[in-house]
Amino acid sequence: MPPLALTLGDPAGIGPELALSAWLGRGGADPLPPFFLVADPEFVERLAHRLDRPVPVAEVDPETAAEVFPRALPVVPLPSGARVAADPGVPDSGNAGATIESITAAVEFVKAGRASAVVTNPIAKFVLTRTGFAHPGHTEFLAALAVPPGVTPPRPVMMIWSAGLSVVPVTIHVPLRDVPDLLTQELVEETAAIVARDLRERFGLPEPRLVLAGLNPHAGEAGTIGREDRDVLAPAVARLRARGIDIRGPLPADTLFHARARETYDVALAPTHDQALIPIKTIAFDDGVNVTLGLPFVRTSPDHGTAFDIAGQGVARPDSLVAALRLADRLAANAAARSEAPARAEIIPFSIYAGRPRPVGARHFDPEDEL
Repeated sequence: MPPLALTLGDPAGIGPELALSAWLGRGGADPLPPFFLVADPEFVERLAHRLDRPVPVAEVDPETAAEVFPRALPVVPLPSGARVAADPGVPDSGNAGATIESITAAVEFVKAGRASAVVTNPIAKFVLTRTGFAHPGHTEFLAALAVPPGVTPPRPVMMIWSAGLSVVPVTIHVPLRDVPDLLTQELVEETAAIVARDLRERFGLPEPRLVLAGLNPHAGEAGTIGREDRDVLAPAVARLRARGIDIRGPLPADTLFHARARETYDVALAPTHDQALIPIKTIAFDDGVNVTLGLPFVRTSPDHGTAFDIAGQGVARPDSLVAALRLADRLAANAAARSEAPARAEIIPFSIYAGRPRPVGARHFDPEDEL
């Protein structure tokens, strides 16, 4: 397995210092998979010195990164040779080019087989848009990089994964008033199909179990509290089940995330952003992982932002980045095994919930049953 490619993120945020912290915790009983940072090596050295972190930095290419990893943090220079100057906590559009170049290079390394997966440090979109960045967000930019210019990008799906809960918002960064118009049967079906496929092919779950939260209180109560659940979500679920996808819903969102309910599914889909992210950020704020499904390569990311308010103080916790690196390595190994020998691939199966018994062939109970 080639090493993982870790992007720079916004250099004024906590991403680069989290890379230093992650490398310092690379050993022990459960060592981290090798990774390299795509960045300006001199900037990384200055940051390590500023934070008083004993991290030797080695300028490498992707092919030598794994060999160097045990004794130094491997840094692959930005292809243009760009230099970075950033003060922690002070976003600067002058660094937008380096941020974008790091992402682009990491994707190219994976597409060329020089890295096994992309792990992205957080960016600040407002910093990039000031310089003409035209994509709605980080994920859409990655989807565009996945295909040649002029080719329609694949549809990416954001899943937030943790050992205790995994969620997918069907609509993401849109005003709440726009959700009912955007929430079509086609969108629900396409999203669920992508989730089910990647759970099988990358997570090694032969029969992934999905659940869909209702949009309205009590999932609409048969159309008496809004019609979207009855007229849009329920027909989408029926069509998905007819396609062989194990999914239930729509179910009341307020009873979907307690401990006993979470044992009955692998991933919960929710119509709105906050329906999905509030529970997982309550349960797994420090170690959730953003996984992009639907791309032709593995991409994970910490489930937090740039945290400009604490950047440079040495207090940012690397838990989510460490979890993202571990998960990316595991998913990349599964994807490689399947692509190299699909007929006899030894996929590493693991439940979304660590340690939870999952009987072989277990399926959901009848759709009329309640949680």
